[in-house]
Amino acid sequence: MRTNPNKTLSIAVFSGKGGVGKSSLSANLGFCLSESGQRCLLMDCDLGLANLDVLLGISSEITIQDLLTLDITAQSIVQPVAPNLDLLPAASGVPELVEMDEDQRALLLKKLEPIISEYAFLILDMAAGLNPTLLSMARAAAKRIVVLTPEPTSLTDAYAVIKVLSTKADIRDFLILVNQVADREEAQTTHRRLDAAVEKFLGFKTHYLGMVRSDPNMGKAVAKQQALMRFAPESPAAEDIRVLAERLRSLRTALMPELIDKPALANF
Repeated sequence: MRTNPNKTLSIAVFSGKGGVGKSSLSANLGFCLSESGQRCLLMDCDLGLANLDVLLGISSEITIQDLLTLDITAQSIVQPVAPNLDLLPAASGVPELVEMDEDQRALLLKKLEPIISEYAFLILDMAAGLNPTLLSMARAAAKRIVVLTPEPTSLTDAYAVIKVLSTKADIRDFLILVNQVADREEAQTTHRRLDAAVEKFLGFKTHYLGMVRSDPNMGKAVAKQQALMRFAPESPAAEDIRVLAERLRSLRTALMPELIDKPALANF
């Protein structure tokens, strides 16, 4: 058993295409998870085209890129967002970060490990596309959420992401979050369609995490560079995100015996 048992649940959040609300959901899940007093760290893993800082109205002069090029600690780039919620911002317009080699990944992990252990949750907001760095992060996280909408193109792209992760990273454990739905029935129908394709062609089943209803307040919050949980905390989408956060808290509790024997980011 590890000397300092891991208590951090790391969650990689993916989508098959842009425009499905993945980053907004990542940010707002972070807010909800932190509301209970448990610390949560958001990590922008779109290493070449950052967006979480923009969504949250945060400006940072130092980013994850600087961890690889400067003699600094991860703590020095952590940006406070709200009580119990922090952000590790990524850089924009730095394409070389997208393709980190094994030594760079090892250095990044070495610098991140001391601070990750301080949090109950680590949310990795993944970039579109699946390069070797993102595949490595996907494999390292304890759990993976795939975000999609009921649109046929979103469903097709979500299946494609799951296929790549299962064939190239040997991952077969996915939580499905259906965003921008009219109601629970539409969300569950969308999941059943995705799950049927995954089971038929890939040979395993996915797990339904939940839904978030279509809500104009989400777009308004993005335009204001605010989290929905602050902009419209009583809105339908905010209610749904709180339900999702509670499910993730329960998941962490259930997984704790399994988490303590391995790092928060294993084999990154």
